[in-house]
Amino acid sequence: MRTARRYLASEIYRSSAVVLIALLGLFSFFALIEELDNVGSKFTLMNLFYIQALELPTRLYDLLPIGLLIGATLALASLAQRNELVILRASGVSGLHMMLMLWTITLPLVAGAFVLSEYVTPMAEIKSSEQGMALLGRSGGGRLDSGYWFKESNDSGGVRIINIANLQGDGKVSDVSVFDFSDGQRLSSMTQAPTGQFHKNQLDLQDVTETYVSEQSHEALAQDKAPDQPLVRIEKRPDLSLTTTLTPDRLIARVVTPERMSILDLKDYIGYLDANKLQTKRQVVALWRKVAYPFTLLVMITIAAPIGFMQTRHGGVGTKVFTGILLGVGFFMINQLALNVAMLSNLAPWVTALVPNLIAMAMALSALIMMENRHNRRRRNSSTTN
Repeated sequence: MRTARRYLASEIYRSSAVVLIALLGLFSFFALIEELDNVGSKFTLMNLFYIQALELPTRLYDLLPIGLLIGATLALASLAQRNELVILRASGVSGLHMMLMLWTITLPLVAGAFVLSEYVTPMAEIKSSEQGMALLGRSGGGRLDSGYWFKESNDSGGVRIINIANLQGDGKVSDVSVFDFSDGQRLSSMTQAPTGQFHKNQLDLQDVTETYVSEQSHEALAQDKAPDQPLVRIEKRPDLSLTTTLTPDRLIARVVTPERMSILDLKDYIGYLDANKLQTKRQVVALWRKVAYPFTLLVMITIAAPIGFMQTRHGGVGTKVFTGILLGVGFFMINQLALNVAMLSNLAPWVTALVPNLIAMAMALSALIMMENRHNRRRRNSSTTN
């Protein structure tokens, strides 16, 4: 059986690799064409190729499940067409035993998917986002017209609101405004700086303008008379260091899609949001989906099994591959729909991440068991006739 497993593995790995290379090339070509309008004096063609190369791990992360489904379907359908699966069945290998072999074959891909998900994709995504911000001046991650907004506690026990117009990568920021509120939710000071640099738990600002609001300002404004002394004091200084819970990684977390972050970084960002009483549901759902991602590959190989095991008279290789493509695209759309429905319906995060996979695996296993029972009945009828 070891020889049969190695042979199946080589066929599936080869077909999946070919499918993934074709899909990566196709999607990269479309992305390259879409970005050609941005090529100019600052953003050169080499910069475009560099950014597209950085986005390859992310595309591979997205396409790996579908590529495995199509590649496994193609490999199994080709084996069925050459009657090699029939030889395995005749040698005493049942459909469920063959399914166990396919799961064993997929385990190295699961390990590779985990490495891709936890290390390669997050690093490439962060680097791609930094380069996109530096070269194109574009960024996403919930940016408003007024920039990015962060909330945290300040040293006096009140609330600090930080507004950053632009993130430039490596912790560098521009057009920074820091609003400090007292524990009574009254504005106590506003700090502005054209540039800044985030380090771990520290924000260094340059060319700083500080505006202090007097504690008597609220009462003075409530009274219908001019105050005896100024309510606002403005100071300028060349630099200023502020203690903050923000870090360069947490800044990038606002730009990077949660599913592209590593589990450790995602948990750290969720902890930051929780500590500052901010919404975390999107990130928690992403965390569960990250955990379930390697399991998705087992689901894909399970779906491919009954399609590939079908007898040739029910459809040739092309029909089976087309069926695999339809199922892969349908599974992807259902997954995305489940994410959106869960966000709107306040479903538990684990439901969003696991239920579509479990339903797909249950349906595929049911189809495989039905095919196995049908095969056993035919074999018994054949032996009875003889």
